[in-house]
Amino acid sequence: MLNYRLERAGLEDVEGLAPLFDEYRSYYGQTSNLEAAREFLQARLHNEESVIFVAAAGEGADKRIYGMAQLYPTFSSITIQPEWILNDLFVTEEQRGHGLGSLLLEGVRGFAQGTGAKGLTLITLTHNTGAQRLYEAQGYIRDDTFFTYHLYFNSNS
Repeated sequence: MLNYRLERAGLEDVEGLAPLFDEYRSYYGQTSNLEAAREFLQARLHNEESVIFVAAAGEGADKRIYGMAQLYPTFSSITIQPEWILNDLFVTEEQRGHGLGSLLLEGVRGFAQGTGAKGLTLITLTHNTGAQRLYEAQGYIRDDTFFTYHLYFNSNS
């Protein structure tokens, strides 16, 4: 078994992270586009618009990224506090069941708490019961109070 560690990703990690992010997008029905994935990640990190944590193993040229969690900042007008949206959580299929999802969730929780945030919010597919079990085991509570509405402006939704 590999020795996994949690790291906050930087611009130097984009090349190793892009294939995983592209796989994540494909999982959600998007056409594979490694270059677009690379450019998107690079822009988010360069502009400090998101925070990405990775579950990695190996060092230097042998470093491989097996999981990722991407957070976006937002704010609550009601409680007048910052909060984080856990927009992307993904672990490669061959590494699922090894605790990487928990490692990533614990890492983003610690990060968010350290920023003084109100909390973390995420959404998942209704049929993704494996992810739902993981989230609930980590203390996330399913919202039964609010409905989510979307207004999309293009076909890439």
